[in-house]
Amino acid sequence: MARINFDLQQLQGFVAVAERGSFRAAAEHINLSSPALSRRIDKLETILGARLFNRTTREVELTPLGRVFLERARTALDDLESAMLGIADIGTHRGGRVTVACVPSAALYFLPGVVGSFSQRYPGIRVRVVDETMNQVLQSVLSGESDFGIGFMNTLVPEIAFEAIHDDPFVLAMPRHHPLARRKSVNWAELQNQSLIAVARSSGNRQLLDDSLTKAGLNPGFAFEVSHVATLLGMVQAGLGLAAVPRMALAASHPTLVGLPLRQPHTVRRIGLLSRHGVRLRPAAEMFHQHLRSALKTRRSAADDPA
Repeated sequence: MARINFDLQQLQGFVAVAERGSFRAAAEHINLSSPALSRRIDKLETILGARLFNRTTREVELTPLGRVFLERARTALDDLESAMLGIADIGTHRGGRVTVACVPSAALYFLPGVVGSFSQRYPGIRVRVVDETMNQVLQSVLSGESDFGIGFMNTLVPEIAFEAIHDDPFVLAMPRHHPLARRKSVNWAELQNQSLIAVARSSGNRQLLDDSLTKAGLNPGFAFEVSHVATLLGMVQAGLGLAAVPRMALAASHPTLVGLPLRQPHTVRRIGLLSRHGVRLRPAAEMFHQHLRSALKTRRSAADDPA
C-alpha cells in the first residue's frame, strides 16, 4: 500500500477553502497568506493525483472528487480532535460538526428549537440537518453520512439501535369549516363516503398506516396520491379531500386546517433516535445527542404538567 504523505495543515487548509469558497477568506481564517495556502492545496492535489477544486478568477468550486474528499477530511479532523480533547473541551473551546438525518415533520416540529438552543451554548459546533424521507434517513445513518437519525421504524434493522422519544398519533386533516371539524374524533369506518388523499405507498408513513388498517380489516380507497406530506396538506387546504397525517406534521396553529384524532384503528408513529450498533458517536455529535434528549424530556414534562 502506498504511503500517504499529506499532513494535518494541508487537510485544515483544504477544509477551510471548501467551506468558504475562497482562498483569500480561508487564508484569513487560518492566519496564513493566500500564496502559502495555495501551495498547500497544490501539494495536496499532487499527492492525491487529482484536482480538488475548479478555480476561476471569481470563485473556487469543489470537483466531484473534492466533495467526496471533503467528508473524509472532516471526519479525519474530527476524529483527531476527539482523540486529543475531552467532550467538555470540544464544546467549550473548540468547534466540531454534527450531521443529523431527520424526517421532515420532526425537523419542523421540534428540531429548530433544539438546534437554536444548542448553537447558543456551543457556537463553534456546526449542525447539518439532512431532512429526508424515512428510508433516506435510515440509509444516511447506515452509510455513516449522518452521525445519527431521528425518525420511525416499521421493522427492526439489525445494524440500527432505536430509542423511542415521542409518540406521534395520526390525525385526520380537514378544513376548519368541514362538517366533521366539530367532532372530537372520527372512526375510519365513517370515512367511506369521503374523498381521501394519501402519500405514495413507498412512503414510510403510508406503509405504517396501511399495515394498521389491514390489521383492522379496512381497505379505504384513496382518490389522490402524492409524494410529500406538505403537498398532501396543500390539497386538503384546496378542498380536494381529507388526509391522515402524523400529528406533528400539522401545526395546532394552522390557519385553515384542523386535525381530528383517528380511531378504530388508532395508529401511532413512534419517533425515536437511530444510531448504528457498535459505533461510538464523535464528541460533538454525542453532545448534540444528549442535548436533544434533554430538550425533549423537558418538553414532555411541560406537556404533562396540568398547571
